[in-house]
Amino acid sequence: MGKDDSVRIIEQGGVVAIVRFDRSEELIQVARAVQAGGVRAIEFTMTTPNALQIIEQSVREFGNDVLLGAGTVLDAETARAAILAGAEFIVAPTLNPAVIEVCRRYSKVVIPGAFTPTEILTAWECGADFVKVFPAEFGGAAYFKAVLAPLPQVKLIPVGGVSLETTGDFIKAGASAVAVGSNLVQKSAIAAKRFDELTDLAHGFVEAVRRARAESG
Repeated sequence: MGKDDSVRIIEQGGVVAIVRFDRSEELIQVARAVQAGGVRAIEFTMTTPNALQIIEQSVREFGNDVLLGAGTVLDAETARAAILAGAEFIVAPTLNPAVIEVCRRYSKVVIPGAFTPTEILTAWECGADFVKVFPAEFGGAAYFKAVLAPLPQVKLIPVGGVSLETTGDFIKAGASAVAVGSNLVQKSAIAAKRFDELTDLAHGFVEAVRRARAESG
């Protein structure tokens, strides 16, 4: 999958599912359930045990049907390992120019984390494809609107505080997509193997993005 295709899937789909779990056994089922709900971009965090093996297995399982990424990437070495395992996009909680450099070298989407306008613009100027605003619950959608007024060229994705209730607000404020963790990938549903609930939630988030975009014109 080319980098332009990856960017298009994230933007058009509008939802990135963040899978952060202590056990790796159910993660393929989680990814399948989320995909069934219409979410094609899935981020496996590197804090998950055997994360690289999970990415490799998921690539074999889903092929180009799902855009698989690695999250919580703190350094260039981890970024390269994840890319070699098959990750098509790399997400970081912080801004590390070396991580951006590796992703650009391998022509993969990179989404570094930032919060202040200075950090956000620095990440963009370093070559970020999107900038992850984290933690987005501090400031909420109003903060996005304020930041994008002087920086309309930057593609922002909120992380933290994204729910079915707030998704539409973030999109209307100018977010290119939203990234959702526990409000979508609920541990209680996974523990009880109620994967159909994850499918329903995924569909709800996709619909929230669609409605917000339609209302925004």
